[in-house]
Amino acid sequence: MSMQSAHRVMYTSVSSKRTPQTSIKPGTYRRIASFATRHKKKLIVFLTLSVGTAVIGVLNPVLAGDVVNAITSGGPVETVIWLAVAIGGLAIADAAISIFNRYLSSQIGEGLIFDLRTAVYDHVQKMPIAFFNRTRTGALVSRLNTDVIGAQRAFSNTLSGIVSNFVSLVLTVGVMVTISWQVTVMSILLLPLFIIPTKLLSGKLASLQFQAADNSASMSTRMTERFSAGGATLVKLFGNPKTENEEFSDRAAQVRDIGVKVAMLQSTFVSSLTLVSALALALVYGIGGAQAVVGNLNAGQVVTLALLLTRLYTPLTMLANARLDIMSAVVSFQRVFEVLDLVPLIKEPKAPKSLPSGGLDVTFSNVDFAYPSAEQVSLASLEDVSVLDTRGGDEVLHALNFTIPAGHTVALVGSSGAGKSTIASLLPRLYDVTSGSITIGGVDVRELSAQTLRSTVGVVTQDGHVFHESIRANLSLAKPGATDAETV
Repeated sequence: MSMQSAHRVMYTSVSSKRTPQTSIKPGTYRRIASFATRHKKKLIVFLTLSVGTAVIGVLNPVLAGDVVNAITSGGPVETVIWLAVAIGGLAIADAAISIFNRYLSSQIGEGLIFDLRTAVYDHVQKMPIAFFNRTRTGALVSRLNTDVIGAQRAFSNTLSGIVSNFVSLVLTVGVMVTISWQVTVMSILLLPLFIIPTKLLSGKLASLQFQAADNSASMSTRMTERFSAGGATLVKLFGNPKTENEEFSDRAAQVRDIGVKVAMLQSTFVSSLTLVSALALALVYGIGGAQAVVGNLNAGQVVTLALLLTRLYTPLTMLANARLDIMSAVVSFQRVFEVLDLVPLIKEPKAPKSLPSGGLDVTFSNVDFAYPSAEQVSLASLEDVSVLDTRGGDEVLHALNFTIPAGHTVALVGSSGAGKSTIASLLPRLYDVTSGSITIGGVDVRELSAQTLRSTVGVVTQDGHVFHESIRANLSLAKPGATDAETV
């Protein structure tokens, strides 16, 4: 059996439609934390400054209330001026902290993107050829782009928001209680209206995020395949432009529709919480104003309560929405971890051996070989199927024995599908034998390092491939430091 024929067998799918996964796997949060600890120092400074921003946000309403009291009581003027200077100073400090925090968040976020991308790229490089034969290229690229960036937002945006909003919430409630516990209690009674929508909508949004990621990957795959030289040639020769456009339009429409659903879900959620906040503000003006009229509060305290209320419900709104953002980010992290969890079938030996000097014999001893099943090398989400095909490939080589002495040239002759390409692919370990052994100079190829095999075994592939790089870069792929003379 030729490699091309085997590939056609390996592409057999259980289903063309995949049900998106919506549950978060155990251990995902711990693994996210392991990536975060690489930026531990910056995260500590980042979160500390976020707390400072929250404190400034609560001080401003208190100072504003003091200004109102100073004005209504007739001065002195110096008090009003110094309070105004304090408010201005806090504004400058807040701006400076915000700018520096943005710098830190970008450092952490971009650093996380770098960590995830390099980890995935390095891991994918270790995967066997069977993985690349099955995987949709667009889906794999989507993990390195869309999902990695989605994961990064958890640290560059969501994390600081959670910390600063939580601190702001605690401080706000504390200050409001000291001014009027009655108004504070009435405001807190509205909390269920914030919590209930969060519970109802977070699961729905997580499901939509999974679907959005899958559909985006599917659309990227189609573009990647159709825009490659080989794919474009097939479409030009045999394809129907109308059908191609319709199929791409269907996939793009699914991405669009889910995007609209997510946007509307988030908008409805935030709008409902904003409405509750506005109603609570009316409550403060009503109850606080009545208490001010009877002399239990002064005008400055009413103003402070009203301003603090925005500091109460805004953090609540953001914290409630943060749960949705976290779910989206965790989905992205989990999709990246799925790729990292794939175990490469071709493994480097722990203690690689060296080849003897001089001529080297090549020996195939009782070699059996069957192409690996889908579940051994792939993911359902990377193939756009519901369940991976669990069937193993049929044995294409059985009890194969031959030796090629050093210095000899041997030709394998046979009909298409006889196994010539398969035999050639086993020597450089593009695949590993199912049983038996292949030796070079008496050393099993599984005991040699990949570098030793690459420097010893030369392969001319059936299909030429040129990277979209310079001619020199293509010629020096096997030896990046090659001189100009060596590449000529």
